[in-house]
Amino acid sequence: MKSKLLLAATVLAVSAFAFGQGAGDEMKKGADGTGHATKKAAKKTGHATKKAATKTADATGDAAKATGHATKKAVKKTGHATKKAAKKTGDALK
Repeated sequence: MKSKLLLAATVLAVSAFAFGQGAGDEMKKGADGTGHATKKAAKKTGHATKKAATKTADATGDAAKATGHATKKAVKKTGHATKKAAKKTGDALK
C-alpha cells in the first residue's frame, strides 16, 4: 500500500512538472509571435514615415518653385509700375 501511494505521488509530481514545462513552452511561442508582429509593424511604420517625408519634401520643393516664380513676376510688375510712376512724375515736373 505504501509503495502504491508513493508511486501515485511520484506520477502526480511528474505530470505537474511536465504540464508546467508545456505551459512555459506555450508562453515562449506567444512571446516569439508578439516579437515578430512588433518587428513587422515597426518596419511598416518606418516605410510609411519615409514615404510621407519624401512626399513632404516634394511638396516643399514644388511650393518653393511656385513662390520663386510668383516673386519674379511681382518684381517685374513692381519695376514696371515704378518706371511708369517715374515717367509720370517727370512729365508733371515739366
